[in-house]
Amino acid sequence: MPRIGPIGRKDFLSCLRRMGFEGPYAGGKHQLMQKGLQTVRVPNPHRGDISAGLLARILRDAGIDRVEWEKL
Repeated sequence: MPRIGPIGRKDFLSCLRRMGFEGPYAGGKHQLMQKGLQTVRVPNPHRGDISAGLLARILRDAGIDRVEWEKL
């Protein structure tokens, strides 16, 4: 059950795959994951986790509901 909080990139990708996304694929400066016509830009790997604020923005831009995310 991921909450809206800091999450590791590997865990983030795993959660997106459970939601039906495929990838990550190369896409310019960032990698992309796709589910049908829906595309999510994935942050580049860095030392730290993806912050709660960035995670919330990514989910909002991707049209993923917070409740749906927390049900995983």
